[in-house]
Amino acid sequence: MSSVVLDAGDMRRTLGRMAHEILEANQGATDLVVVGILRKGWPIAKRLAFLMTQVEGTTVPCGKLDIAKFRDDRLGQVLQDDSEIPFEVNGKRVILVDEVIFTGRTIRAALDALIQQGRPQKVQLAVLVDRGHRELPIQPDYCGRIIATERDDRVIVHTTEIDGEDEVIMQKAEEREAVG
Repeated sequence: MSSVVLDAGDMRRTLGRMAHEILEANQGATDLVVVGILRKGWPIAKRLAFLMTQVEGTTVPCGKLDIAKFRDDRLGQVLQDDSEIPFEVNGKRVILVDEVIFTGRTIRAALDALIQQGRPQKVQLAVLVDRGHRELPIQPDYCGRIIATERDDRVIVHTTEIDGEDEVIMQKAEEREAVG
């Protein structure tokens, strides 16, 4: 049985808090852009950019970043790039967004992909959930929720845009094994 870590209301409040933290740390939205990692980081990024736009009264641009060809577990595969970053990243403060941080390998790939787009002034990482177990020295600057997990547990983020509902669930490894 899975346990709900964040329901829709929790996600809404958490993202609102994160948007305010980002704006406060950056002293507003000047030269601030948001880039979401495909697939599940993208809807979270859009929401953060929208919330920051509402608070500041000025548009915070948002783009999506496809990291597939930069992943170290897919070497040699030629993949289509679905990135859409309709703004300049040179000299900007980039908020890189993903839904969950685990080993850090996705973020490493995202940094490689982002640098292909230009040279940001600064890159900051925002994640909805930090579940620990890093393999690389990468830590989020903004985090919605830190949850204790075992390495084999799963943290699954559902978003309305992709899954039809908002929630974060955790599946314990032993529960999956008992079912399978």
